[in-house]
Amino acid sequence: MNKRKIINDPVYGFITIRSELIFDIIDHPYFQRLRRIKQMGLAELVYPGAHHTRFHHAIGAMHLMSVTLENLRYKEVDITDEEFEATLIAILLHDIGHGPFSHALEFSLLKNVHHEHLSRIIISRLNQQFEGKLSLALEIFNGNYHKKFLHQLVSSQLDIDRLDYLKRDSFFSGVSEGTIGADRIIKMLAVHDGELVVEEKGIYSIENFLSARRLMYWQVYLHKAGVGAEKMLISIINRAKKLTKKGNSLTMSDSLRMFFEEEIGIEQFAENPNVLEEFVQLDDYDIWGAIKIWAKHEDFILSKLCQMLLARKLFRIKISNEPITKEQKKALLEKIAAHYDITEKEAKNFFSSGQLTNNAYQSTDKEIMILSKDGKVRDVAKAADLPNIKAMTKVVRKYYHCWPKDISL
Repeated sequence: MNKRKIINDPVYGFITIRSELIFDIIDHPYFQRLRRIKQMGLAELVYPGAHHTRFHHAIGAMHLMSVTLENLRYKEVDITDEEFEATLIAILLHDIGHGPFSHALEFSLLKNVHHEHLSRIIISRLNQQFEGKLSLALEIFNGNYHKKFLHQLVSSQLDIDRLDYLKRDSFFSGVSEGTIGADRIIKMLAVHDGELVVEEKGIYSIENFLSARRLMYWQVYLHKAGVGAEKMLISIINRAKKLTKKGNSLTMSDSLRMFFEEEIGIEQFAENPNVLEEFVQLDDYDIWGAIKIWAKHEDFILSKLCQMLLARKLFRIKISNEPITKEQKKALLEKIAAHYDITEKEAKNFFSSGQLTNNAYQSTDKEIMILSKDGKVRDVAKAADLPNIKAMTKVVRKYYHCWPKDISL
């Protein structure tokens, strides 16, 4: 069988699968599951074109990584063929730990389990199945390999993951403000003392990259309608979990049921191999299928929330510089309770509040380093005489609260 395939990608054009091992990984059921997980969760309810998947993103990131490694080789950075393939595999599998709806349900289905931890567990399981052929990829993914720049390409503030998702999410959402010059940034990357740096002449491309990321967060990832939809989905999951644990019969897939009947944390993944096997069966369709059925459930709260989400009757959301007061929250819960003829405690299922944070660049974590012509290396926030970059190191916090639209304040 010919495994040297090409994939026609709408963002980059033709993408080559460079080896039989990479083909076999892409062909594996664990990876094929990513076709059924949307890259941007419920963002399609705001941006109808945002139907792309984690599969698209992983393939695109692999392509950009290939271009990046070729560029570094051109600059005489020593990268063996084995390291080249392993780094492609590391970026290909970097998001394989995502569950249904990606970040939206990351801490609702599971108990304090970050998708990166699950990616590490799944890559380890794949390494067993592929008889150790992913060992170097796992080492690079974990940041344990001696060539630090390879891990930085997979996970840092200027990693290939971000270059692809900004370009791809901008393309599919139609939000042009997220457009970045990924090709230019890649050409400006270099390695100095074993670490990833950006040549000084690329500093304006980095400014554009950070600015685009900041705009995409406010305009797309933290769009108020999208946030309202996510909070509604979380309320549905929490209500369904509560009913299940009380002994109520809810129709859902067998794999999904495991995560509703008990709290699953990282310990359960380590202790019971079956937990991982059930998790890798889950995708967006498990949740949507359950929601369509639950929309007719006898529990008013669960059915009402499901009906609202299916009909796109999303929560109304108010964003401000100050959090909602206890008095305001109580008054709103009283209105919700009276409107639906439920208790104030039950009304909390139709209410959510919290904070949204956005900072495009963290000057204290895996900094983007600029290599000047005199050979000195400095953090981009210090190297650039650009107030825009310095301003983007500041964490911006906004507060939200949301409730059903049919209840007026």
